[in-house]
Amino acid sequence: MPRRLLIAGNWKMNKTATEAIQLAAEIKRELFDVDGLDILVCPPFTALVAVQDVLGSSIIELGGQNMHFEEKGAYTGEISGPMLKDAGCKYVILGHSERRHVFGELDEEINKKVKTAISDRLIPILCVGEKLEEREADRTSDVVRGQLEAGLIDIDLTDSAKLVIAYEPVWAIGTGKTATSQQAQEVHLFIRGLLNDRYGVDISQGIRILYGGSIKPANIEELIKEPDVDGGLIGGASLEAGSFCEIVKKSNTAPNI
Repeated sequence: MPRRLLIAGNWKMNKTATEAIQLAAEIKRELFDVDGLDILVCPPFTALVAVQDVLGSSIIELGGQNMHFEEKGAYTGEISGPMLKDAGCKYVILGHSERRHVFGELDEEINKKVKTAISDRLIPILCVGEKLEEREADRTSDVVRGQLEAGLIDIDLTDSAKLVIAYEPVWAIGTGKTATSQQAQEVHLFIRGLLNDRYGVDISQGIRILYGGSIKPANIEELIKEPDVDGGLIGGASLEAGSFCEIVKKSNTAPNI
């Protein structure tokens, strides 16, 4: 059974609520008749409700960019899974490289978040990936294995739809550099093998593995031709309706396994 592609836009710390409404409206209008893949936008927390109001019952899903592993409490500045659900979210990005390397999040904390997200009926997009010096030292496999295995400790899956993995080579995020389609496939296949070892073939073959790292309209088709690249986690190109919609449309017409 082919995996359904997922194109996810991570808006990061961009767009006021007013700007987010405009962007969401443009994306909704442009993609109203696209139905061959899943589409996700992840605005900043302050714009979630406003964007959900715009998206309404459209095919475009809503996601959060992060969450805390506690349901509520004295955690100033944090947001919980139930809050994301209440705002209309279906997905949540966890372990993004910026959370790991800018804000110092550790594997143990990310693992707690993945557990909580699944418990809260959110679909975690667990991000893994190596820095430039780690790739140059031929440590990509070690880094990815360590992050993936640590992030999935005590995570039992009976449904592959409850988890998404995103491979984001840190050296390719916002730099304009992109892993070649062959490089992406190599790591995605490695991740698929790790998932197979943990969950078995039936589950692992159903888990979507996204590529994230300077995806643009010019390179999306080449990337998703690879059998284990199941879509993209898109940063900068998701902030402009034209580029994001072009990526979605090109993905919608490209064959996948």
